[in-house]
Amino acid sequence: MVTRYFPATAMLCASLLFSSFLNSAFAEENQTLPDTAVEQDAPKVNLDTLTIIGYHEITAEKNAVIPDYAVTTKQFELHLDWLIKNGYHFVTVNQIIRAKEGKFKLPTKPVLLTVDDGYQSFYQYAYPIIKQRKIPVVLSVVGSWLETKPNQLVQFGDEKLDRSKLLTWEELKTMQNSGLVEIGSHSYNLHRGIMGNPQGNSEPAATTREYDPKTKQYESDQAYTDRIYHDLKKNNQLLKAHGLKAPRIMVWPYGRYNMQAVEIAKKAGMPITISLDDGPDHIEKSLGHLNRILVEGGMTTDALAQEIQSRQMGLTDNNRPQKIMHVDLDYIYDPNPAQQERNLGHLLDRIREMHVTTVYLQAFSDPDANGSADMVYFPNRYLPMRADLFNRVAWQIQTRTQVSRLYAWMPLLAWELPQSNPVSKDLVVTQQAKAGDHLNMGYHRLSPYSADARKTIEGIYQDLAKSATFDGILFHDDATLSDYEDASPEALQAYQKIGLPADLAEIRNDDAKLQKWTAFKTQTIDSFALDLAQKVRYYQPFLLTARNLYAQVALSAYSENWYAQSLEQSIKNYDFTAIMAMPYMEQAPDKDKFYRDLVQRVKQQPNGMKKTVFELQAVNWRNNEKIPTTELTQTIQSLYQQGVIHVGYYPDDPIQDHPDATEMRKVFDSKSSRLIP
Repeated sequence: MVTRYFPATAMLCASLLFSSFLNSAFAEENQTLPDTAVEQDAPKVNLDTLTIIGYHEITAEKNAVIPDYAVTTKQFELHLDWLIKNGYHFVTVNQIIRAKEGKFKLPTKPVLLTVDDGYQSFYQYAYPIIKQRKIPVVLSVVGSWLETKPNQLVQFGDEKLDRSKLLTWEELKTMQNSGLVEIGSHSYNLHRGIMGNPQGNSEPAATTREYDPKTKQYESDQAYTDRIYHDLKKNNQLLKAHGLKAPRIMVWPYGRYNMQAVEIAKKAGMPITISLDDGPDHIEKSLGHLNRILVEGGMTTDALAQEIQSRQMGLTDNNRPQKIMHVDLDYIYDPNPAQQERNLGHLLDRIREMHVTTVYLQAFSDPDANGSADMVYFPNRYLPMRADLFNRVAWQIQTRTQVSRLYAWMPLLAWELPQSNPVSKDLVVTQQAKAGDHLNMGYHRLSPYSADARKTIEGIYQDLAKSATFDGILFHDDATLSDYEDASPEALQAYQKIGLPADLAEIRNDDAKLQKWTAFKTQTIDSFALDLAQKVRYYQPFLLTARNLYAQVALSAYSENWYAQSLEQSIKNYDFTAIMAMPYMEQAPDKDKFYRDLVQRVKQQPNGMKKTVFELQAVNWRNNEKIPTTELTQTIQSLYQQGVIHVGYYPDDPIQDHPDATEMRKVFDSKSSRLIP
């Protein structure tokens, strides 16, 4: 277990030269975007970007401890030669700290080298190279491994490792005294998995709330805080007891961390912490969670060059076309645990077979299919838990499939709280009008203008964030208010504060007031969603945001008044906007024209194509008939030809194997997965 780096955080290593990658990426983009598209500035290379490169083993031996992450001394030297030849400058931890304090200016193209775990091969093979070249390196070590006595076996995750495979205390002191090797912390005993759910998944100890099968309880916030603090403190004390300096840098095992752990590390004297997150590093922002390139076994110099230069351009995995499966966890749930596991296994098979890269995974339960959450699939303080299932399914998808991004699909406002909770009455109110008017959006929703409702929803999101690991939040299509909503007392007070009347009919009859009201409601919804995302980032720091958007909002500017949604603002505010491109739901008379019009509207927005998902319907809910797989694949192919980058579909039905995984794989594979500048 200890040798596996999980797909959600592992860096993708390509083998193309950067120049050919850049030219081909732009060529593809220019071929698929016609002249009607909004011109975009080409990504600019930022040479002040700090590059952090993470190694594990540098060895000449064939029997490496972790072969998947071992490079030969020759490959290591080739990496160093390329960096030096191309003007990169190796920097120290001390220089980074001083630069953050404004006392030192880092050179252009700064590079920090890190090596994890503390294998004995580092002293034998890597240390002579860096000593001869006078290159500084951070070497992070695991205290519990080093503390093992000679001639004994180290508890190496779920395996055993001979103590002789690790550095000795004398070797560590020798390297530290050279002034080239800074000893960092890799924790005392967090480089392992602990039980993360009732199903027994082994998950990273640094970020997981441990599950106790005897008490059937999860670790409390205080118990988690105490465990992490005592571990980091114990490692620091151990290193000092053996004549080493107290570490100033914490390198998170498996790259997994949260902001709570970052705060604990800072309290323990380590202002710098390093993860395996994607993206560029700029020290003026923070030293608390720096990103790093993970070097995998056999990684070529060209692949390393592309990783570095992509980050200098600010390109991340988000710049790859997303091929999205939107999953109802209600399909997987079964009161029979054995059947539930069979359902999950079949879902994983479909994900692998289809080659999807992103999954939107339902975290709430909607058994009556009214669009509002009656229960959830994670432990929390506010709603019944139908089953403790989200963590299990999310973890299996992230570690057993090729999926690189997993989003938790959550309502924003549509929560049906138990009646015993007073907040359950703080609802969106629809203004009464003449018979026949379509007044509301069909959802039971809490009002975003109720302070108590907002606080409760924040608590639900925080409980989700503590309970599982995921990469993003997809906000449900309940993030909307009609032009007859919200007429709750709190909402009316909010309107009056910005100079609008409390009479909604008066607002609707005055175009200027209507536009002001619509903009205010749209801002209210978006601000609340983004605030929730920020709170989730305390536990999931690299969180992305996506939101569902009604197609009519994209097709007609006036329809923004009906939904309190804006395509322009959505593309601006969220990482991705998932337009529900569902012609059967919209009763579009001409499906092809419906799709063409959506595409053209999105192309008119800055970064529209790069930040928009076209989400298709796999079921016609008006007659409950499934859309044929052939129709879905033909639509996806047509969208690709029109320049669409990100495509998804909803729902996936693993019980009836719809849509057909083999046919969907063919169409998804037809779209290149290369980075798009």
